Amino acid sequence: QVQLVESGGGLVQPGGSLRLSCAASGSSLDDYAVGWFRQAPGKEREAVSCISRSATRFYYGDSVKGRFTISRDSAKNTVYLQMNSLKPEDTAVYYCAAERTSNFFYSSPARDDYKHWGQGTQVTVSS
Repeated sequence: QVQLVESGGGLVQPGGSLRLSCAASGSSLDDYAVGWFRQAPGKEREAVSCISRSATRFYYGDSVKGRFTISRDSAKNTVYLQMNSLKPEDTAVYYCAAERTSNFFYSSPARDDYKHWGQGTQVTVSS
């Protein structure tokens, strides 16, 4: 059973950058497809970005394309979300999710496809 812990959130001005980390324990993240989701107050949880086991298949939400980059580091058992050019509308709690899969190219933006979730990290973009 994998446990996920997010970190790296905080308060940043519009146009700034943050890098979120999703550190795993209990199991190797190499066996999992991983996704980043976010939930703003009063809104549904939405997919931000996803990465396959092979790190060759990706998903990016339309609102973050060209600004966010997802990556994974097997040695550190961690998945990252680099967020640049942040906007106030990026303000949300960001969650990391993982799903064990035998398919190296599997990547899904559907939250119901993920069994394991972290507790979330708050990102606030404000001047």
